[in-house]
Amino acid sequence: MAKSPNLLRRFFGAIWTVFSVVYKLIVILVAVLVVGLIYMGMKGGAPVTVEDNVALVWHPAGVVVEQNDRDPTEEFFSELAGDGPTQTQLRDLTDALEYARDDSRIRMVVLWLDALAYAGPAQLEELRVAINRFKESGKRVVAYAPAYTQRAYYLASQADEVLMDPMGMVFLEGYAVYSNYYPGLLDKLGINMHVFQAGEYKSAVEPFQRTDMSDAAREANRTWLDTLWGKYVGDVATGRGIATEAIDDYVEQFVDRLEDADGDPAQVALTSKLVDELMPLQVVRERIGSTVGMADEHESFRQIDFRRYLKAVRKGPSGSRQIGVVTVQGSIVPGESSEGTAGGDTVSDLLLEAMDDDSVAAVVLRVDSPGGGIYPSEQIRRAVLQVKEAGKPVVVSMSTLAASGGYWISAPADRIFAHDTTITGSIGVFGIFPTFEDTLEKIGVTTDGVGTTPLAGAIRADRPLSDTVHRLIELIISKDYQQFVGYVAEGRDMEPERVHEIAQGRVWSGLDAAQLGLVDEIGGFESAVTAAAQAAGLSTENPPVRYISPPRDLSFAFLAPFTQSLTRFDLARAVLGYFTGAPGDVTRSSGDIQWLEQIASGEAQGLSSHCLCVMAADAPFARQQARSGNAL
Repeated sequence: MAKSPNLLRRFFGAIWTVFSVVYKLIVILVAVLVVGLIYMGMKGGAPVTVEDNVALVWHPAGVVVEQNDRDPTEEFFSELAGDGPTQTQLRDLTDALEYARDDSRIRMVVLWLDALAYAGPAQLEELRVAINRFKESGKRVVAYAPAYTQRAYYLASQADEVLMDPMGMVFLEGYAVYSNYYPGLLDKLGINMHVFQAGEYKSAVEPFQRTDMSDAAREANRTWLDTLWGKYVGDVATGRGIATEAIDDYVEQFVDRLEDADGDPAQVALTSKLVDELMPLQVVRERIGSTVGMADEHESFRQIDFRRYLKAVRKGPSGSRQIGVVTVQGSIVPGESSEGTAGGDTVSDLLLEAMDDDSVAAVVLRVDSPGGGIYPSEQIRRAVLQVKEAGKPVVVSMSTLAASGGYWISAPADRIFAHDTTITGSIGVFGIFPTFEDTLEKIGVTTDGVGTTPLAGAIRADRPLSDTVHRLIELIISKDYQQFVGYVAEGRDMEPERVHEIAQGRVWSGLDAAQLGLVDEIGGFESAVTAAAQAAGLSTENPPVRYISPPRDLSFAFLAPFTQSLTRFDLARAVLGYFTGAPGDVTRSSGDIQWLEQIASGEAQGLSSHCLCVMAADAPFARQQARSGNAL
């Protein structure tokens, strides 16, 4: 009888716990639903009206991407917090200028370039072409930023007038490739890095093999870096109407000129004719307001942001037959796409969707990828072949990167377009497998056991890699490389021996790739669309384009932290615990697959076709934050 009050207390305590947890979960869900509905309502909003005689504010913010791949839930909370966009779609920037070109309500364009964090050289080329096409309308383009990074200045140089704050600077440094090399550290840690590669120039593995850059990698890197820098200098010089030597001199003599200007970089830019005038933001507003008028409520000129403008003027594709565009953006990985990655499942499904859609007459595969895993790359390549076998032309449009796996998926296309500054090729395969037996020995851990075959337990990170396994991986790497070469030879109608000569993991600029036959033609996205339309028998005059991309619906992924914490409290066991006297805060056992188990089973192994071709530029501005997008 003495236990009865205790049992009752436990019973009602369990009921209260269940009620409390469920109540909190319901409150969270309802709150999220309400905010989500409000957000979606605001996103739709009232129709946007474009007034007469306004300036279009062209404001790329964050990273310029081929398609928005940011998690919609993160984007949701970011916008609620008032943060600026972290991504800007390339096609939004080009479309806005194209619509504004013939729109009599748009008097001029203001390139507001304070928030551009990154755009690849090929993307910058697309934007340069769009700016100059807009200028053909006779309308004026003005560029302004407090200071210009190398990327931002490339765009600004195409404007009729370049303005900058008196406290600003134009920082140009060129392009470079520098890597860290790890053998010294690995030796100290006792880590044995087993590297397998096919291709003399597959420099992605060099940091684990050498203490410096090899002559082969130095030669290859210098070649494409010179191409990119030469293109940059030439386009900037043409835009500013000055000699290319003036740009090179500006970079090479910058410190001396800065000393002569008493440390004032804005004056250096002005006297070097890189900017036209130095003025603070409010004076810029008044200058532009003298053309389009001032908007009193903002104390600025009459304007419309390019994102709002697109909501007012953008139209969907028309016509019964269209060009379908599928984008491959980021590293190619198994499974579904996520931010910064192109999933083999996702991209191949989109290609097959285009194949089955009778309204899609041809496909443009837009590639901006350094490569990735062989299997997901092969998934995409097979889907490309299926689209072709269905009688629909496939044209590849290479953006900044289409290397290694990015080229693997491009090779079977009917035609390949690239920019001068596209980084492509890198036709090679590598694999890296670290073992830590020496590291473990340093701390007193040894490994021993017995297996039924030479391969049983041989692929473990805590054991030396046996000669048998070493040979196994080398044979697979060699087979995959030969297969890669064969696919390229078949797709490009070349002899395998010739492909091998220009392959071996070497990186090429788009300009060199075109001369070598890896690319058909130098041209941007519009050129690829025109070629696809022509191949499909459609009119090449503004053919209708439809972007085929994964759905981006608002989900409840952001509730994961809440639901995970709730699931850690097992309600059934908690209720039982109240009656048995067991602890109530019962937690689940981990159940996570240990990385060592993955390695032992071979699940973590994979061969890569990947180009680690990263250019350093705008280093002092690498942490530049995107602005909120308020009125200029």
